Amino acid sequence: MQAKVALPAEQGLGFSYTLDYASPYVGSQYFALRLDESSFTNEIAPARTFGFREQVEQLRAAGLIQGGALDNALVCDGDGWLNPPLRYPDEPVRHKLLDLLGDLALAGLPQAQVFAFRGSHGLHTALAAALVSSN
Repeated sequence: MQAKVALPAEQGLGFSYTLDYASPYVGSQYFALRLDESSFTNEIAPARTFGFREQVEQLRAAGLIQGGALDNALVCDGDGWLNPPLRYPDEPVRHKLLDLLGDLALAGLPQAQVFAFRGSHGLHTALAAALVSSN
């Protein structure tokens, strides 16, 4: 199951994000923050994208991850991370939150509390479209 909810907020923009992967190196992670310049700069902007070794060739063949390399993306295989250390113990969920923030920027970053569970770019952009159509 995937879910996204955005509720009106009195002040600013807040996020709560949960991801859940079968990989023991990612597993279930949760991260929440109230977005401001400091939290963006210190808590989520440095978080790298991540992927799984078995998907790399398929993604490249599809024209994706063309700029991806071990110095700018985390890659996990069955034995752990190929390029540790992580910048944060929960770097994958922080990057997913960064993805959500970028996708919601399409809607003008509403004043809301956003809750995400097992999101994806498709679900993020669907939420952005729903926010735009509700205004």
